Amino acid sequence: MGRPGMDVVGKVLPGLKAEHQIDLVIAQAENVSDGKSMNPDDMQVLQSYGVDFFTGGNHTPKEPALWPLLQDDNQPVIGPANMEGSPGKGWKYIDTPHGRVLIISLLGATVGKEVVIKNPLQTIDQILAINQDEEPIATVLNFHGDYSSEKVIIGYYLDGKVTAVIGDHWHTPTADAMVLPKGTAHITDVGMCGVLHSSLGVTFASVIPRWRDGLPTKNELELNGPYQFNAVLINSDEQSGLAQDIRHIQKIIE
Repeated sequence: MGRPGMDVVGKVLPGLKAEHQIDLVIAQAENVSDGKSMNPDDMQVLQSYGVDFFTGGNHTPKEPALWPLLQDDNQPVIGPANMEGSPGKGWKYIDTPHGRVLIISLLGATVGKEVVIKNPLQTIDQILAINQDEEPIATVLNFHGDYSSEKVIIGYYLDGKVTAVIGDHWHTPTADAMVLPKGTAHITDVGMCGVLHSSLGVTFASVIPRWRDGLPTKNELELNGPYQFNAVLINSDEQSGLAQDIRHIQKIIE
């Protein structure tokens, strides 16, 4: 979430990669640049910190400079596959030391304002059908949505079909990371990287008057620490393409 989120990734991620010998790092990137979308310069900074691939959300199309990258299969960034007006197809492959990984981005049925969304379950069925002969070593879905019920349902709907279904959009992590019965890693919401004492990365001073008094205020990013880093660490079986374990990681940095 904004510059504080980028900074805490830079402080935490290199050490995590070394400690756990991580092969692939995926970041949800719809709030990177001043809280909305991600510009190519910030993308390069996060790549220098160790991020390998970027998924998106309802804010992703708001950065025109990102559009050519979203449409290029060789660029490691996608927007939602089921959002009308989002450039690109919403899924791509990335090479890892162990083989290719398929990464998909979807929106839930309710997210943001003035967003036209295609049915996420029908969309994921179509994407998996298109890629059924490709045999990736892992398939990771980032599901960006408001409703916990939707995030849980799509996890169980895809259980045994994909490696992981990782929910986000709340910016607040949930305590339910688990491998589902048929082998898919799932969490309802992974949380955010950004300022700890904030309203989802935004100052309380900019949102409380709007909520309490109905004043037309504008969100302002909180810049003062401490900062939080949230992620999940997943181990998968490259033969089956299913998860062996998942655990939530949270680091608080002053």
